[in-house]
Amino acid sequence: MKHEWKKDEKQFYCPKEQAASISIPQFKFYSIEGKGNPNDAAFAEYIEVLYALSYAIKMSPKSGMEPMGYFDYSVYPLEGVWDLSEEGIKNWNGTLDKDQLVFKLMIRQPDFVTEEYALETIGRIQKKKKLHLLESVRFEQIEEGKCVQMLHVGSYDSEPASFERMMEFAKENGLNRKLKSHREIYLSDARKTAPEKLRTILRFQVE
Repeated sequence: MKHEWKKDEKQFYCPKEQAASISIPQFKFYSIEGKGNPNDAAFAEYIEVLYALSYAIKMSPKSGMEPMGYFDYSVYPLEGVWDLSEEGIKNWNGTLDKDQLVFKLMIRQPDFVTEEYALETIGRIQKKKKLHLLESVRFEQIEEGKCVQMLHVGSYDSEPASFERMMEFAKENGLNRKLKSHREIYLSDARKTAPEKLRTILRFQVE
């Protein structure tokens, strides 16, 4: 039976439009780091390389290259951890300068993907496609631990209102935000979805 993250892992990917606490275990990811405005054309190259690798693993049975323990599944959604550069923090005036954003984009991989297989896949894709950012991709295991999260419906620019609600929830429940950075999980394709209908999971770590 096909593994569908929307159905089989609702606790991680189907939050409500209200803040709640959650514990996120260790997952495997392809990840890549960068800096700059996500509206710039170059940003799409980071996304392209992550999806190229993710779909290479998803479709590996067709080429006879599937790893041991392979099962059919839906490719996981794109995620991003966002922060400001040192310059952006130094010059902060209350208005976000998107050129000073630093990010770590990632796509989760199924448990059957080992580090060895993940690196082999990078090598295979390097021989087939001219994607210079492949050299910057990492395979890693990340455990977020205790977090506050909620579903944000609307444009990315309207996210601050949701973060305010999340901070209020954390305060009411005696939780302290650990880092200024936050995670976004993109449930909608921004190329095909009206801004007011975008669905994004917002999450930050707490203690």
